[in-house]
Amino acid sequence: MNFEAQRERMVQAQLIPRGIRDPLVLRAMGKVPREEFVPENARQAAYYDSALSIAEGQTISQPYIVALMTEALELEGGERVLEIGTGSGYQAAVLAEIAGQVYTLERVAALAGKAEEILTRLGYANIDFKIFDGTLGWIEYSPYEAVIVTAGSPDVPSPLVGQLAEGGRLVIPVGDRSSQILLKI
Repeated sequence: MNFEAQRERMVQAQLIPRGIRDPLVLRAMGKVPREEFVPENARQAAYYDSALSIAEGQTISQPYIVALMTEALELEGGERVLEIGTGSGYQAAVLAEIAGQVYTLERVAALAGKAEEILTRLGYANIDFKIFDGTLGWIEYSPYEAVIVTAGSPDVPSPLVGQLAEGGRLVIPVGDRSSQILLKI
């Protein structure tokens, strides 16, 4: 399969028509090999406009959602970003293409280990990993110019707001399992 062509098609047919405009986000989405972050038997669907199952009952988010949330962070390059929910590692890779340093937290050890292995193999040296409860953030490296939460939450965890730098942005889906809204704080 020609994954490079599929990535370009994803950017042109899924992201730009839906309003993703940030050139840094579009470049990152066009560069990161999403097929590396999905199970072998799902690689042919890597660039479909949908979330895909990965492991541990988790999913890799739909490409549009990854792009939308990344664009909402308003990254300019070089920032310190905290990601809550490493999952497959795909969102961390997209962030690492733009940010100076990404700190990513995952509560499921098996997911964190697999993501770290993939990201290291792909050469991402600007990502730090920790297995930890993401609602508490990662105080040691705060403050962050941007915080992104990749899983829904019933509310906004106050430790994450407290770890934002002055003028920082927090993007988080808030709600229950049936309905969530994407907030930017």
